[in-house]
Amino acid sequence: MTELRVLISDDDVMIRDVLREVLDSESDIAVVAVAGDVDEAIRLAERHRPAVAVLDVRMPGGGGARAAREIARCSPGTAILAFSAYADRASIAGLAAAGVTEYLVKGAPNSAIVEAVRRLGGQPPS
Repeated sequence: MTELRVLISDDDVMIRDVLREVLDSESDIAVVAVAGDVDEAIRLAERHRPAVAVLDVRMPGGGGARAAREIARCSPGTAILAFSAYADRASIAGLAAAGVTEYLVKGAPNSAIVEAVRRLGGQPPS
């Protein structure tokens, strides 16, 4: 089985570290890049072409919607998972319009995060 390549982008270093730890602990998932803002996420997506990008909704540089639009442009094979503390309809609708494939609220169980990444990356559940 091929490793699923993942980009994580969140402006909170603790969230980035936890996501990386959770995803890297899975034998079929490899975190290939970690970003702290939108511009860095876009650059890293273009460089690494991950299967899945996990994006915070509210980050410096234009937020998750801008990151999703630009990543879809520069790395069209990358599926986008929004990961946010905000679950309001306006945020979700704005992200869906920007090309976000799936939306998880922070606080979701680690297993839900792993399952969403696998689903978006086309990997069967393990």
